[in-house]
Amino acid sequence: MAPEFEIAVVGAGIVGLATAHALQDNGEAVCVYERGVPGNAQSGGESRIFRHIHADPRLIALARRARDVWREWESRFGCELLSHDGVVAIGAAVEPRLTLLEADGEVVARRLDPDELAARLPVLSRWEGPAMLDEAGGAIRTRAAIGALSRALSGRLLFDEVLSVRTTPAGTVEVRSAAGTREFARVLVCAGRGTAALARGAGLSLPLRHAAHVRLTYPVRAAPAARLACLLDGSGEFGEAGAYADPLPGNAAYAVGVGEVTAGEDGSVADADGLHAVAERTTAYVRRALPGLEPNPSEARHCWVTELPWSPDGFALWRRDAVLVFAGNHLFKHAPALGRMLAAAAREDDVPASLRPEAQLGAPGRGWLYAPTAAASGSSPREVT
Repeated sequence: MAPEFEIAVVGAGIVGLATAHALQDNGEAVCVYERGVPGNAQSGGESRIFRHIHADPRLIALARRARDVWREWESRFGCELLSHDGVVAIGAAVEPRLTLLEADGEVVARRLDPDELAARLPVLSRWEGPAMLDEAGGAIRTRAAIGALSRALSGRLLFDEVLSVRTTPAGTVEVRSAAGTREFARVLVCAGRGTAALARGAGLSLPLRHAAHVRLTYPVRAAPAARLACLLDGSGEFGEAGAYADPLPGNAAYAVGVGEVTAGEDGSVADADGLHAVAERTTAYVRRALPGLEPNPSEARHCWVTELPWSPDGFALWRRDAVLVFAGNHLFKHAPALGRMLAAAAREDDVPASLRPEAQLGAPGRGWLYAPTAAASGSSPREVT
């Protein structure tokens, strides 16, 4: 008798769900292990930024592919998953990023004068410096996406904690979980902070850096605008080397992030007071940069960051026999395209050249918002994955 499931995905974040969905579409017998609530760890929260703005042209092209699948999913699931409000970026990196987008030739992006910037982002302080608009960018409706994929995978979600993954002498992959042991033809691990430990048990060593990120939500002072862009602030003019902000569904609140605290693989935070300090910095930034927001947060979200050494935007896929391990940062925007790539890799027992660690996808540079000194200290701001 054929096994109930041939392929297992460990981790029901956005990448794991997208991969399992693509495998299901291709007729594969796939299941997804998740120890908690799907999409409630690194993929948690109400929104993320979808942007074409990257330092690596390969990620610009991947974002275009992902955007097409986001729109395809909207038709399929019957709900909005990606807003049409755009992404605004300010600061010295505007010109080089525009140059890359223009070289791509398929992304609509342009400079903004101060008046149009104020119209696109009325919560922002007056800014006279370099500014741009990524017109096809916007806010990802994260809960809607996680919910739609979870419902599509009904019956394939196994709510169980995976303790170890290893290849057997027979060439199958043994997954040991709290509920017992199963064997699969292939296993993909994409389990956020738990990825490195599971990979080590399978004989793979991943160069991941771990951190804890703070993301606070602030109410909009005025009536919600019909359109409200996301923000990437690399200006340094408002007291932070970089910051990001994106509207929640309905545009009545804005989520803001400016920093993080280095953490160990075991989840220990190096600086016990660090998360409180980052939260204080975030509110101080809102007072200076975003006067259109109430400076008292209505919600706090803390999550883990898993970052590869070559770029905060970097990610890669490792393989050992029938075990595949995927890890990186800033994954939500690319997830629809990544899911199809990872599904193909699992089905074909091959790793695309572009996803191999030596390809260093996400390089060159240190991404959009990162000053070298801040990155070296472990306190650089970033978007949530």
